[in-house]
Amino acid sequence: MVNVLDVSFLYMVGQAILLAVLAPFIAGLIKKIKARLQNRRGPGIFQVYYDLHKLFLKDSVVSPTVSWIFSVAPFIYFAAALGAAALVPGLTSLMPEIGSRFVDLFMLLYLFVLGRFFLALASLDAGSSFGGMGGAREMFIAVLVEPAILLALLTVAFRTHSSGLTAMAGVGADESSALALIFAAAAFFIVLIAESSRIPVDNPDTHLELTMVHEGMVLEYSGRWLGMIVWATAIKELVLIILFSTFFLPWPIVGWSFSAKVVMLVGKILLCIAAITLVETVTNKMRLFKVPGFLAVAALLGLLAIVAQ
Repeated sequence: MVNVLDVSFLYMVGQAILLAVLAPFIAGLIKKIKARLQNRRGPGIFQVYYDLHKLFLKDSVVSPTVSWIFSVAPFIYFAAALGAAALVPGLTSLMPEIGSRFVDLFMLLYLFVLGRFFLALASLDAGSSFGGMGGAREMFIAVLVEPAILLALLTVAFRTHSSGLTAMAGVGADESSALALIFAAAAFFIVLIAESSRIPVDNPDTHLELTMVHEGMVLEYSGRWLGMIVWATAIKELVLIILFSTFFLPWPIVGWSFSAKVVMLVGKILLCIAAITLVETVTNKMRLFKVPGFLAVAALLGLLAIVAQ
């Protein structure tokens, strides 16, 4: 007799590998759509794969002043992203019902915080002024982002009376017109923009010291370690997109076949990608002192979503 926990564990490992393989493609697709909206040719869809291949073939140049924190941070950041990819409720029809023992909302958020903490710590460990500036800005934004993402996801958790991600994913399709879900969706989308280091909060394509946040933290990295960070960032972005598509773009799929559910999930992911690229195209990089007001809107919307239930 097959153990349900063993099957669930194998499913989560397989899902983590699948999302890790697809994450660079999604990152390249976002860049391509963004370029087309801006009337540019842009890089190819598979360019991120080529960049990762080039980085993993190079050795890392390490400053003699850094400690062990600088060396282990890329591995912890990548492991945290893989762990989040394993927990995210993607193809929930394959996930056996195991409650919230392993697939839990707070565990997913802890993994996000763990990766951010060590990457910010490594930026300070290098002793670079740019790294310290990027790390300080990242933690400044994180203080504002984490309450907003927690409030948005708790809106869905309160409906199910459980913090299990599998249970939360199963209830979203029945509440598509709820006012609370609309508020929570708007809050989470703002968080998605901020956590993905995208305009108007950050610009993933810049190296200007006055505007960069995430790029400032990883400026001292090179070679394989930089490749791991770039890859992990793409995985984290895909995980956030799947969370948004699963919880806040519900659709009644009860009784649908497995292939139809997969097509629906892919369609919702593409819709979310189109929204991200559209926001990046029609907005400009926001000044840092205006970011708290922008993220405060997300927190307020998340609070209104909980109150509106």
